[in-house]
Amino acid sequence: MRPPLIRRPGRSAGLRSKERGATMALVALALVTIIAMAALSIDIGTLYEAKAEAQRAADAAALAGARTISISGITGDPGNISASWQTICGGTSSLATLAATTIAQQNLIAGVSVPTTSITVTYGAGSAGGTALDCSTLGSAFGVNPIVTVSVQRTNLQIFFARIFTLFGRNFSGGSVSASASAEVFNSSNSGSVASSGMIPVQPRCVKPWIIPNVDPGNSSANFVSPTDGSILHPGISPIGVIGESFNINADCVYPGTLGTCTLISPIPGYAGGFLQYVPALAQSNSGAVPSCLVPITNNFQKAIVGCDQTTVYACGTPLGAQVDLTENPVNSNPLDGDTGTAVQCLTNAAPLYGGADQLAPGAPPFAYPFQIQAGLGNPLVAQGVVNNNDIITTSPSIVTIPIFDTASLAGANTQPPVTIVGFLQVFINGFIGPNNNVSVTVMNVAGCSNNATNAPVTGTSPVPVRLITPP
Repeated sequence: MRPPLIRRPGRSAGLRSKERGATMALVALALVTIIAMAALSIDIGTLYEAKAEAQRAADAAALAGARTISISGITGDPGNISASWQTICGGTSSLATLAATTIAQQNLIAGVSVPTTSITVTYGAGSAGGTALDCSTLGSAFGVNPIVTVSVQRTNLQIFFARIFTLFGRNFSGGSVSASASAEVFNSSNSGSVASSGMIPVQPRCVKPWIIPNVDPGNSSANFVSPTDGSILHPGISPIGVIGESFNINADCVYPGTLGTCTLISPIPGYAGGFLQYVPALAQSNSGAVPSCLVPITNNFQKAIVGCDQTTVYACGTPLGAQVDLTENPVNSNPLDGDTGTAVQCLTNAAPLYGGADQLAPGAPPFAYPFQIQAGLGNPLVAQGVVNNNDIITTSPSIVTIPIFDTASLAGANTQPPVTIVGFLQVFINGFIGPNNNVSVTVMNVAGCSNNATNAPVTGTSPVPVRLITPP
């Protein structure tokens, strides 16, 4: 055979032997890079998730603390006339601090409850947030617009892949995350005096359709709020102030009346015979979240009592911003004492049909202040075994909002006349007394809006709204 015309230069065996193991070295180097990337992606991802959980815990805790302040009536006592602020938010043993701490611990971070030593609850007023551990050291600005700030920290978080770096003398055995959140409680009463733009009204949702006159039965039938600036005219705790007052409200309609109509007992509802008289509001559509009731809930008025009516607008501070409905008769001849009585018993889980309503401690007026709510046998949390009968709870279906109207605005023979809403009461329903549809209530807070507010309203489910103000 003849040799090829072109020959490739050959490699000697010695040169090829020098390349042996190069692939293994490259693989080893790649493994180090892959492990480093795994440590970066998985461990950093774990820390980010823990950070998000810490923020959720802080958010929930701040809202819980603010909610406790809201239902305590502090904003109804902005000058601390009752000297009760310390009990509500005066340090680690106060109600608001305990509520915030408990909620923070219930929100696990990386599967672990945060110890109380890693939770800080502070209070303040204004956009700066909370800085004081004891709210009783703060001035009247706190009583108008309280701020609750909660900080949480979780240490010794488990680190997994990054532990390999301990081979290089670095300690990656654990990590920590922290978060902070602030929530405010806003009361519109006399807000025009602190806001350069004027009165800031509120427009709560799920308002119950009992429009009461601006008459305070506990203070010589004076007004609850000023019609002009919305200020609370009797701040403080009963018997000095309006917070904690207990009285009955009933329909200002002829009893038993003609089915389907409400003939007013007097031209202008007021405080008569020991009862604060209300007129039925025009519930404009079906309500949501209507529970199943043993006695049928048939009309919009009843559904607005039992459920959450988010459609009907009670425009506080707007002239003629709501409507009365004189075609509704809350005291009709229903065997269970009329539309109001039937709905109230279902709403509050009242005995004997529904097991037993929640109640304020100690069970009968005058109630101890600051308010504490005890779960009743009919409370769904008791039925599900989450809490026991008479355990202290932070919310209840018996806490409702009712509108206050300027009686001077009710005029004319129209069956659905407009009225001007000048404020709201947040009350606790103590019980229902038939057959005249007498609803016993205790005032937990009050908010005024004046009769001619110009700013856009602050919305929420409460007349004293609670909201997070922590920047994203």
